[in-house]
Amino acid sequence: QLQLVESGGGLVQPGGSLRLSCAASGFTLSYYTIGWFRQAPGKEREGVSCIRPSGSTNYADSVKDRFTISRDNAKNTVYLQMNSLKPEDTAVYYCTILNYKCDTVLGSSWGQGTQVIVSS
Repeated sequence: QLQLVESGGGLVQPGGSLRLSCAASGFTLSYYTIGWFRQAPGKEREGVSCIRPSGSTNYADSVKDRFTISRDNAKNTVYLQMNSLKPEDTAVYYCTILNYKCDTVLGSSWGQGTQVIVSS
């Protein structure tokens, strides 16, 4: 069974950092384009970042220069390092499989996500 499980969220003060993990089971994650999305209360889900099998990455303008996506092939896991966090980064964060252009979600369902709360 193909599965992606998010973890690593929590409560952090503005300016702080968190590292989210997206662990894959049932398939080799490095063969696919993986993306991080987030959904804040009352807002639509939005794309945050993606990483392709080649290692090339995309970022939303709102997180560029603050967030870094990476992949550990040995652990079959994609990470999202989030620095200089802002209250507007508060959301539930999800990972999923995307197409190579990072503009289409290929996963058939969403996981539980991991909650990030940025607050003093």
